[in-house]
Amino acid sequence: MSKTYFITGISTDVGKTIAAAIITEALKADYWKPVQAGELDNCDTKKVKRLVSNSKSKFHPNSFALHTPMSPHAAAEIDGITIEKTQINRPETSNHLVIEGAGGLLVPVNDTETILDLMEPTDKVIVVSRHYLGSINHTLLTVNNLKEKGFEVFILFSGDEHPTTESIIKKMTGVPIIGRINEEPYFDRNVVKEYARAFKDNLKAL
Repeated sequence: MSKTYFITGISTDVGKTIAAAIITEALKADYWKPVQAGELDNCDTKKVKRLVSNSKSKFHPNSFALHTPMSPHAAAEIDGITIEKTQINRPETSNHLVIEGAGGLLVPVNDTETILDLMEPTDKVIVVSRHYLGSINHTLLTVNNLKEKGFEVFILFSGDEHPTTESIIKKMTGVPIIGRINEEPYFDRNVVKEYARAFKDNLKAL
């Protein structure tokens, strides 16, 4: 039975796209980013496609591709459009699907809806947490909000190991930890493949 994995972060630039590439490779899943803001010549879909080795994964087009690297609601306003949730239709696939959000959980997509509103009750939500001053608070707020909404939540750590941060997050959230993506010198297909192998069993158990 196919499953959907929604990748969100505790902030921007925490490693969601690398995490999405690893999970896509590990599960040979399809990948979809509903809203892309900025970097259209080198968008997240293209980045993930370059990092994935298997031939089964399909890469579905964005529902909205915006030109300015800003919060989706603001980037859309610059482009003279309004993002409507009704226009964000999930791709039809019989495969597992990895969905990558934009920024954090409560990033606005319009005046009334956020990335959280793009999630569906059956999604398995993977929160990418990266250590920085304030990251514990951001992680707990993100996870607690998702748990209150009834989502099944998992954490994937990103960056250099920070034991005191990771241990308190584990204790206070009580959610399963998939693993940690280290601060690598670079990420290419081989590195992604190694992480995919390391995380495969944990991901299949979700």
